[in-house]
Amino acid sequence: MGEVFRARDTRLGRDVAVKVLPQHLSANPEVRARFEREAKTVSSLNHPHICTLFDVGREGDTDYLVMEPIECETLAGRLEKGALPGPEVLRIGGQIADALDRAHRAGVIHRDLKPGNVMVTRSGAKLMNFGLARATGMAGPGAGSGGTMAAFTRSPTMAAPLTAEGTILGTFQYMAPEQLEGGEADARSDLWALGCVLYEMATGRRAFEGKSQASLIASILKEQPRPLAELAPMTPPALDRAVKQCLANDPDDRWQTAGDLRRELAWLAEGGSQAGMPGPVVAARRRSGARLAWMLAAAGLIAAVALAWTTLRARRPEGPFLASIVEWRTSLALPDGVGIPTLFYGSASLATLALSPRGDRVAFVGLKDGEGALYLRRFDSFDAVRLT
Repeated sequence: MGEVFRARDTRLGRDVAVKVLPQHLSANPEVRARFEREAKTVSSLNHPHICTLFDVGREGDTDYLVMEPIECETLAGRLEKGALPGPEVLRIGGQIADALDRAHRAGVIHRDLKPGNVMVTRSGAKLMNFGLARATGMAGPGAGSGGTMAAFTRSPTMAAPLTAEGTILGTFQYMAPEQLEGGEADARSDLWALGCVLYEMATGRRAFEGKSQASLIASILKEQPRPLAELAPMTPPALDRAVKQCLANDPDDRWQTAGDLRRELAWLAEGGSQAGMPGPVVAARRRSGARLAWMLAAAGLIAAVALAWTTLRARRPEGPFLASIVEWRTSLALPDGVGIPTLFYGSASLATLALSPRGDRVAFVGLKDGEGALYLRRFDSFDAVRLT
């Protein structure tokens, strides 16, 4: 929407960022008046995860914003490296939801939430570009705007032109169905966009894709994205449900407030899930799954070696040990909805499992629906039996 410069506030002795708006946005007096009114509203959003707007002004024919300077990468740049770890998805997602909750309570709808408008700093996420957000509630949904302004606020911004393959990029992929159909956007439209952002953080892929604008819009209006578990198998089922609720086509079926979604993500980050896993395990669930497979493989190998040694000793009590030992590795999938707790002893972490004396079964403690139980799994079977 314009150019951003580093500047020095000589009165207060601080660095700031000055965003100069292009002439085609400043030429319309109605747009300019609406912009200044909304900028004043946004300037009241004092929140640690919202980029602070210090001032708004006009010099000659140029409108400008004065904002806090933020030097870091955007979430879009971070996602170019791939999906984010589960704990980081919950942390950043919760911070964005918290920022939206503050804005919505002040009557401001962002309407252009996307990874390119989220900065990832050491202190957390920063929601950017509220300058052209739509003011509601206090000013009314259409206050001071006519057809020109309505068309202006509904227009999506483009992050990049069409690629050589014809794939469209930009805000269209984060616009709620009611926005694409020309309807009024409200707080639940921002929650749709946040659902798209959460999906992309968890999987490294956009929730909706299209080779053209028409196919992308059709996908958003008629299709459902693939479940998170298909692209990120270690995703907690509760996060999958939370994202699906964000992406419901009917706004009445979505989360109704950003505060509700923030509390859900906070609950997940603290250790809640469909499996009722404790906090440290949720934060390390992906690592625990891999660790379990390696521990079972190691335990199976030890058992195989011990069994071979015992057998050969029984057959050749007096002769030398000449037989070759066959290495055996295996990995076991957990039953649906069952998590593995981890016991921490000093700096070491131990999975709660045990191998049978003959090496043909493994017993482990599993958590499902908030309850712990003992499970028994044979190596020649695909099912684990819950012991009552």
